[in-house]
Amino acid sequence: MFSNILVPLDIDAEKTCADALALARELMEKHQSKLTLLHVNEVITGMVAAHLPADFAKKAAETALENLKSAAAAAGLADKADCIVLSGNPATEILEHAKNSGADTIVIASHEPGLADYLIGSVAGKVVRHAHCSVLVVRNPG
Repeated sequence: MFSNILVPLDIDAEKTCADALALARELMEKHQSKLTLLHVNEVITGMVAAHLPADFAKKAAETALENLKSAAAAAGLADKADCIVLSGNPATEILEHAKNSGADTIVIASHEPGLADYLIGSVAGKVVRHAHCSVLVVRNPG
């Protein structure tokens, strides 16, 4: 346990990211773990996608990777963590990557649930319910 840690991050939620990264760094240092930071861009389909530039997804992935690397650097993890950006359904991609990479722990941040979370569920909730490995949830109110 704690030898291969996956940290899915919503790079738009700075405070939540910082808390999850702090915990992941502590675990990594204590257990000499491999650490992977992951961000998943949701795929835009349908009518909206038809009005976006052809290279929109590529540029979004590049920007997300830059932001992920900046978050890693801010947490003192610049050379200590792999940074990966995927596209798709966040919960599904997180779970698949965790399983395929052999992650034994997922450190994921969660916010106080809103109405939409009660109706469709949060990404963190889906990961907790379906992960093949241990999941540590960093709760961040608001």
